[in-house]
Amino acid sequence: MMRIEDPAQADFVLLLFPTDSPSPIRRHSRGTYVAALHERDEMPDDPLAAEYPLLVRALANSVLCYIPGKAVTVTTPERGTFRAEAPASELAERLVDRIEPLATSRLVIDNEYVTDLEPELWQGDELTKELAWAGEQLDGFGLLPAPFPVHELLSEREFRHVKRLWGIGGLSYGNLSIRKDAQRYWMSASGVDKSNLKEIGRDILMVSNYDAKQAKIILSVPPNVEPRRVSVDAIEHWMIYQRHPEVGAILHVHAWLEGAAATEINFPCGTEELAVAVSTLLDAAADPGHAVIGLRNHGITATGDNLREIIERVQPRLQPQVPMT
Repeated sequence: MMRIEDPAQADFVLLLFPTDSPSPIRRHSRGTYVAALHERDEMPDDPLAAEYPLLVRALANSVLCYIPGKAVTVTTPERGTFRAEAPASELAERLVDRIEPLATSRLVIDNEYVTDLEPELWQGDELTKELAWAGEQLDGFGLLPAPFPVHELLSEREFRHVKRLWGIGGLSYGNLSIRKDAQRYWMSASGVDKSNLKEIGRDILMVSNYDAKQAKIILSVPPNVEPRRVSVDAIEHWMIYQRHPEVGAILHVHAWLEGAAATEINFPCGTEELAVAVSTLLDAAADPGHAVIGLRNHGITATGDNLREIIERVQPRLQPQVPMT
């Protein structure tokens, strides 16, 4: 591994900090992965509540709490918290094995806006009406906006850091999309109130292409609209629609469904690797057009003919608490 003197130019930064005062790395790129490491004498009774604010204050992708001679707890924005235990001689190697796939994953969260949306779609269509209806149903599920109560763990200032770093508009109760044609699909914007999806280009966006070389989601928007970002999961939905033409709609919620095939590695949301992991599991499903895939320690992604069919099929079996493993 090459050592780089300027942290802003690095792909990976290991930040050592005292527990009471983490000092953030002001990186220039979202692609820089920061793992923040500190020590405690004993593990807190509630590691998530103790560690998550430190994750935010350090502006890190993961925070590692080392209990000398015992264990390391790793906390990430998507996963919550997990614990690694091993003899001291093996602990570092185990941590590298867990973190390396996350640190080397490729984010696809940049958007490119093209004002080429057909005028007849500037006010939406029957599909956007269905998407708005499904958003209202999603709001009524009574689910937390994350698989753990992040809003109870952060101050308003800390949450602003989260929004700035990961490019989100707010906490989301999930996301949803519906196919328009062979290539395009309508999708909810990032961080918007899912119960009030109205404006095209702001609340609901048309994903029209994906620039793999630049890792950008291409969006068709009306003119004279200041567009919002599409959901960070747009790359996952793009890959599913491209690989499975029988899929008519996709729903993602921060809930669980017992027995769902689940991803093994907790790749960050919005990464190409997570999209590949989910779509690969979908490839192996008995009926990819009507499947439920678990995103371990995060939630589920469900496919179906349309959003109404998906909701009617999965809602009765949803478990609001995502198991942390």
